[in-house]
Amino acid sequence: MVIDPAARRTDGESVRIAKDVLCAGAQTKICLPDGPDEVERALARRGARRPVVVGDDRALLRVVEVLHRRRELADATLSVVPVGGPATVALARSLGVPTDPVTAARTVLDGVAHPRDLLVDDSGGVVLGGLRIPSGPRTDPAVRPAGQEPYDADGAGPGPASEPGPPAGHASGSGRLNGHRDHREDPGAGPPGGGSPPWWTPAARTARTALTLLSLPVIGLTGGTRRRVHPPPPHRLRVEADGVLLTDLDRPVTRVSVATAAGPGDGGLAEVVVHPHAAGGPVRALARAVTVSGQDFRYRADALVRGPVRSRTWTVLTEAWTLILPHRT
Repeated sequence: MVIDPAARRTDGESVRIAKDVLCAGAQTKICLPDGPDEVERALARRGARRPVVVGDDRALLRVVEVLHRRRELADATLSVVPVGGPATVALARSLGVPTDPVTAARTVLDGVAHPRDLLVDDSGGVVLGGLRIPSGPRTDPAVRPAGQEPYDADGAGPGPASEPGPPAGHASGSGRLNGHRDHREDPGAGPPGGGSPPWWTPAARTARTALTLLSLPVIGLTGGTRRRVHPPPPHRLRVEADGVLLTDLDRPVTRVSVATAAGPGDGGLAEVVVHPHAAGGPVRALARAVTVSGQDFRYRADALVRGPVRSRTWTVLTEAWTLILPHRT
């Protein structure tokens, strides 16, 4: 059981409940990671034990990335106990994982293994749910809610645009419950003074997650302050689905989304939706490989913002990973 330090900080009670349920129902090794190296070692030494992630969407994504990089993802049946605010566990919820700690922990013990497709990009990144270009809405900094980071000029989300660092490692049992390092930097930026960006990040930095990937944000009130959301500016992108051109640089688009297809018989395919800036409906396609190129762009993959990049290709790996989910009634 790999327990995310952010989960221990934000909701220690849910972590305790999950730990009690799992320890009562199975032989459990508890890993309290103090850094990526400890997580890497714990997964490498897991033997026949099934990894259980206790934490938010980012903790799950990092574990999947490490297992994929180690070429062990296909052999590791994953379970997750979501811990965090509703927005920080939106991806897990969309995958069918219960968000109540008791129900989620019981699912770990008696759930059913479900193989799932995976999107893998040409830099080694993984996408469990979906991705969107551009990465997020553009908010007027003058009217943003208190404490929220201002958006960049192109609406790609808060913080610097540097590519995230290497995938995270896995936790060993040698970590300390309260001795973890408190990384509070933005996940897309490196720590002060340079170096790799922090791996574990507070749940407060994960507010926009998988459920916002394929839909535009709405205008609302946050903390009593009106948040003015501007439509994203058009992007000049070239989008190809299995070599078929969907749009080119001379036809600006407002949004491109890619997700593993969920329809009957669509396993092993990605659904691509291109929203043109000009009048007309979206262009849709199913493909095994999707390539986007053009002006520097950022994209939101599940709970992470990546980029800027000028070209990226995503390929679907059929049933590349397995997740424990509740029995269907």
